[in-house]
Amino acid sequence: MKLESLRDLLVEQLQDLYDAENRLTKALPKMAKAATSPELKAAFEKHLAETENQVSRLEQVFEALGQKSKKKTCAAMKGLIEEGEETIKEDAEPEVKDAALIAAAQRVEHYEMAGYGTVCSYAKLLGEKDVLKLLKETMAEEVATDEALTQLAESTINLQTV
Repeated sequence: MKLESLRDLLVEQLQDLYDAENRLTKALPKMAKAATSPELKAAFEKHLAETENQVSRLEQVFEALGQKSKKKTCAAMKGLIEEGEETIKEDAEPEVKDAALIAAAQRVEHYEMAGYGTVCSYAKLLGEKDVLKLLKETMAEEVATDEALTQLAESTINLQTV
């Protein structure tokens, strides 16, 4: 697809995020299974449900833009998930592994926040109010997940690794 306009770029970025979110729906159950902290397991399971809704929300965004829901390979998410899988395989004390899983998950969240921040800006510039509303909803969830992970990292999980 040749990028001839900001709208084209918006669609391409959405395709990247759509692929990223779909990949994440497969990775989060593995992270939840690897977590030993009940709170961390619950956080991953909650974010899986949110991510499934985010995939649906992106499909609504494509529809609102008159586009087909289409994935463009997200190399960044592919790499972040590979790092997460390496973390899962690490030989580490349970609390240390949980701390490492949080670090991997927060890298994912920060990538997503950057991506959603960008598409929110494009949607706003293009006057796509309905699209912007949907994207802001997802952005708020990503920020909340990141904050929840930070709280877990700063609470009992990391205190046990000292």
